Amino acid sequence: MSATRASLSNSLARPEDNIEGTEVEQLPTLFSKLGDDVMQLFNSQLALFKVEIKEEANAFARGAVMMALGAAVAAIGFALLNVAVAFGVSTLFAKANLSQPASYALGFVVTGVFYLIVGGVLIAAIRSRLGKQQLMPERTVAELRKDKQWLKNEL
Repeated sequence: MSATRASLSNSLARPEDNIEGTEVEQLPTLFSKLGDDVMQLFNSQLALFKVEIKEEANAFARGAVMMALGAAVAAIGFALLNVAVAFGVSTLFAKANLSQPASYALGFVVTGVFYLIVGGVLIAAIRSRLGKQQLMPERTVAELRKDKQWLKNEL
């Protein structure tokens, strides 16, 4: 019975009674927990980055499909309008004593030059706008900077 009481009292001993032993035992545990927490932090940051990239890629894909459909419809309309404008311009040259094929050709050349100028201006405007667009996921970068600062302060 006395052996049972001694083993019971030893098993009920509190960790605070042996402070030096627990501090040494807790230090590796704390470092292990810190390493796990840092890995979990980086994993969550990576997950956030992946979600942001997917959202942006999906938005670009949807926009590209809609633009392609709109471009197809617009191309048909543009072709018909271009022919009509070219024939309209060719009637302006009817008084110039040119043959009918020559006036048609001149009408198409004038119309083509006009559309080349307008297209060049549009391409330059879109190119400058795309040059200003940032492809870096800003929320993820901001979170990574906060985490970097937090780690510097903690360590």
